[in-house]
Amino acid sequence: MAQRKTWLSLFFQALLLLAFSAVIVLFMPRAETFSYDYELDKPWRYGDIIASHNFPIYKSDQVVSHERDSVMRLYHPYYTLNDTADAQIARFWANYRDGRLGSLSWKYADYVARRLQAVYAAGIMDSGDYSQWQDSAITGIALVDGNTARVVALRGIHTVRSAYADITAGDSVRFLHDVLTQCPVEDYLIPNLTRDIERSEQSKHDLIASVIVTRGEVALGQKVIGRGDIVTAERLAILESMKRDVEKNSASRGERSLLLAGQWLFAILLLLTFHFYLRFFRQDYVHSERSLLLLYSLISVFAIATALIEHSTGYTAYIIPYAMVPLFVRVFLDARTAFVAHVVCVLLSAVSVYGPFEFVVVQTLAGFAAIYSVKEITSRSDVFRSAFVVTSVAALAMLTYDLSLGTTFEKLSSTWYVAIAMSGVLLLFAYPLMYFFEKLFGFTSSVTLIELSNINAPLLRRMSKEAQGTFNHSMQVANLATEVASKIGAKTELVRTGALYHDIGKMKNPAFFTENQSSVNPHDTLSEERSAQIIIQHVPDGLEMADKYRLPADIKGFIATHHGRSKAKYFYVNYVNKHPGEPVNEERFTYPGPNPNTLEQAILMMADSVEAASRSLKEVNDDSLRELVNRIIDSQVSEGYFRDCPITFHDIAVAKEQFISSLKTIYHTRISYPEIKQPETDAPTAQEQGNFFGSYRNWNHARRDRRQQRRQSQP
Repeated sequence: MAQRKTWLSLFFQALLLLAFSAVIVLFMPRAETFSYDYELDKPWRYGDIIASHNFPIYKSDQVVSHERDSVMRLYHPYYTLNDTADAQIARFWANYRDGRLGSLSWKYADYVARRLQAVYAAGIMDSGDYSQWQDSAITGIALVDGNTARVVALRGIHTVRSAYADITAGDSVRFLHDVLTQCPVEDYLIPNLTRDIERSEQSKHDLIASVIVTRGEVALGQKVIGRGDIVTAERLAILESMKRDVEKNSASRGERSLLLAGQWLFAILLLLTFHFYLRFFRQDYVHSERSLLLLYSLISVFAIATALIEHSTGYTAYIIPYAMVPLFVRVFLDARTAFVAHVVCVLLSAVSVYGPFEFVVVQTLAGFAAIYSVKEITSRSDVFRSAFVVTSVAALAMLTYDLSLGTTFEKLSSTWYVAIAMSGVLLLFAYPLMYFFEKLFGFTSSVTLIELSNINAPLLRRMSKEAQGTFNHSMQVANLATEVASKIGAKTELVRTGALYHDIGKMKNPAFFTENQSSVNPHDTLSEERSAQIIIQHVPDGLEMADKYRLPADIKGFIATHHGRSKAKYFYVNYVNKHPGEPVNEERFTYPGPNPNTLEQAILMMADSVEAASRSLKEVNDDSLRELVNRIIDSQVSEGYFRDCPITFHDIAVAKEQFISSLKTIYHTRISYPEIKQPETDAPTAQEQGNFFGSYRNWNHARRDRRQQRRQSQP
């Protein structure tokens, strides 16, 4: 079963690695790229560029566009003249003879017919086409007549509306407008010009193709630009031409397949290297699905974002807050893993950026700053401080790199520095995003721990009322564990919160635990086995209560492991002594466990045992405390409770000394305060005041005796 579980774990890890590498490669650029970033009148930041083949120098897009606009003035769309005119004029005369035109005289009818002939001869165009050509500054059309075409000015062409106006108002001296408008002239006006779309598009294509887009050529072996040279307008045109030529002559299908395979192998190699780091140094993360998912997801998201920003938008990848990767890994896991994960993320992202070497240098140093500037995010000020430090380091790295290339302050490009500043602003979103990652992957942030450790939290407030002794014990354990955690580099907020909640299960039966008892001990009437079961049950009860109150998994780990697989020794020893020679079912006296598997859980187990045992000391001094701490912790080590957690003997030695020091502070002796002596005649003596219940009576008796003595002394 164990071997099968191991194979399933390896299969999951391999599947995870292949899947994330495939997703990253899916967004990487396929075509050959011109991976440089440059600006006009700024120095060239890279090495010398030598032409590897002949390529043309292209005109700028503005120049080409201007020349095409100029040549398009010669463009004339093609139209053909159909035979609509004769049919419409014939219909007009037929309607006139039939009397359908009313009382229109022959003189007016003849005028209308002649004008119809004239406007049809000039050509009637669809009003939509006419408006289109007017808006595009077309001055004429090519009118096809057989195999020839003649250019006709657009202003001489009619629409139905202009033809009607021309007929009704063309000769206002001899023909009255009011009479002409009574004739339904518009019924005989329809467009007789049909657009020849195929010829028109071919004519436009020929004109555009006649514009030459190049203005020279760069020869093989010619130096394009050298390191430190200023990017002049001429050099900019050559660089843009070289970039265009590279993209135009991108890889063929076979070369693309080879490129894809290379990118995938590169991604797998980096992720596999990261995985081997985890196997060698952090095997607990390898066996934690949520840890692997968090690490691979962070790396993949930023690598994909880099490819999208660099090749789908007009922005530079420096705007992306890569420092979020080490920041989140530092908070949720550890600093060393944060550094390695950040380096892998930057190297994968560098494949998609222009100027990868500078990108790797700047972002790696920014990642160092993120890891150094924050250990735990407990407030908004921590994020602000980290963002300021990261932005400052990144900008300084960029500046020193520019200066190392010989760039003067006057020639520095502000574009990248603005992008770095914007990434610093975006880094501030790490605070709200932390809650998202916390819920998505099941981690516990420092902010959540601070909220839980507030003594006004519902569960802690309830424990302070229902099991006050347990609450005080948990507070003492939290203080002891926090001091040790800060000494050996463990997570102080995590161990403190875990200590506050580790005994919440005792609230179900508080009277069965000595810290909550006054004079009655319910165990006196129970057997050792039953008592042990009640004591041990506080661990399952605590886990059940943690689920009810939705405590994080990290806190539930403290509840389950604070006793590990140890025994309820008091009842176990009593049972063995009462039943000598009889076999003992040790499971009935053993906590369900498991043993601690993190450094913080080990600290809590030691602190819990030491604090509880220290209450039973009859004489508290340096020797007794030292003997108690050494005996308890050495016993835990010898019984193997810490075999599954990454705690060292040095950590244990430091923990012992800190426990002894803290307990001496807790149990220090107090000096007795002196009392003011009262005169014998005015008040009772200090000895009489010592007896609280008889002080008033003794004082009253003394007062009566003195009064009798005075009476006897009087004559």
